[in-house]
Amino acid sequence: MAIIKPFKGLRPPKNIAQKVASRPYDVLNSDEARVEAAGNQYSLLRIIKPEIEFPAGTDEHSPEVYEKAVEMFKLFQQEKWLVQDPKDCLYIYAQTMNGRTQYGLVACASVDDYLNNVIKKHELTRADKEEDRMKHVRNTNANVEPVFFAYPAVEKIDAIVSEIVTSKPAEYDFVAEDGFGHHFWVIDNEETIQQLVELFAKIPSTYVADGHHRTAAAALVGAEKRKLNPNYNGNEEFNYFLAVHFPDNQLQIIDYNRVVKDLNGLDKTGLIEKLSEDFVVEKMGTEIFKPDNLHTFSMYIDGEWYKMVAKPGRFNDNDPIGVLDVTILSNLVLDKILGIKDLRTDKRIDFVGGIRGLGELKKRVDSGEMKVAFALYPVSMKQLIDIADSGNIMPPKTTWFEPKLRSGLVIHKLD
Repeated sequence: MAIIKPFKGLRPPKNIAQKVASRPYDVLNSDEARVEAAGNQYSLLRIIKPEIEFPAGTDEHSPEVYEKAVEMFKLFQQEKWLVQDPKDCLYIYAQTMNGRTQYGLVACASVDDYLNNVIKKHELTRADKEEDRMKHVRNTNANVEPVFFAYPAVEKIDAIVSEIVTSKPAEYDFVAEDGFGHHFWVIDNEETIQQLVELFAKIPSTYVADGHHRTAAAALVGAEKRKLNPNYNGNEEFNYFLAVHFPDNQLQIIDYNRVVKDLNGLDKTGLIEKLSEDFVVEKMGTEIFKPDNLHTFSMYIDGEWYKMVAKPGRFNDNDPIGVLDVTILSNLVLDKILGIKDLRTDKRIDFVGGIRGLGELKKRVDSGEMKVAFALYPVSMKQLIDIADSGNIMPPKTTWFEPKLRSGLVIHKLD
């Protein structure tokens, strides 16, 4: 059963919240972060991408960069740009994109739930990326950035959240530079908090939607701290980490597409011939074609779009992984025809989040950088949950969630 815990959030005063809030560390590189934080002393990027405080080209994994994160975190608290709430609270964080709003409950998740697989995962993590985030958590002694969880929607939770957001003004309410709205409420009523904790205790599992490395790092640092504190009682803050929990029926997964540098020695005609063994291939012309169904793919090559529909018998409907379009494309096209065996390490392939639109695929191919692009129909939340429940792992680069959580609206300290 899922444990959530209220906590004394560390967060910005209302008048600078929009300036403090930033995109998460893993969606922009150091150069982009440097540009984004320019002229804004309040930007959380100065804590989560501290290499921007050094000359360009500084190794982001060097000890002085991690030390700079600690220094900046202390500075933000000294300057009262981050102030801790006096009592344990829960929070609501809502995001609006294209007129659609999703409402998340901000609470601490349990290290035990992660270790005992109550919190279910659908992606593999890389040790080097885990270690990077673990250093950040260890050094700042805080979960500076939240992770993005989903849970099976519960009407009573929806009703409580709805009552709060319709009866109480938001603590923060702003539209970021990307056009997405961010809205934040504080829940400080002890009775309401207890109700929500008890309702979550009836939920069998929660799911990591986005932020597998941050989740693993937060839980592993919590486990480390237990070893350093053998007399811990389970109530210490290091037994918990920061998560935003969204009901599954409010979330939308966006397509995650592929671009490939070469045709593995084939020409366009040869490629289409080979594709036709496993797909019905139809030329669609020069207008962008977006897949409109499962097992339907879009291919862009030499200025033209093609529709590809997987033939019956080429995939297993009863296999939660085998039925995924990313698996079908990987097995029947990327591996079988183009010779790409490992999506994680092969330098001939790149991945493009659907938020950029299919025009980005066209651009990458038309520029000559890539030879061919494939667009996929997005995975559903049901598929994600089925896979996580079955103990399986999705192929790399399967899910893209939008909007991303802003970092800096609330932070969880581990002491």
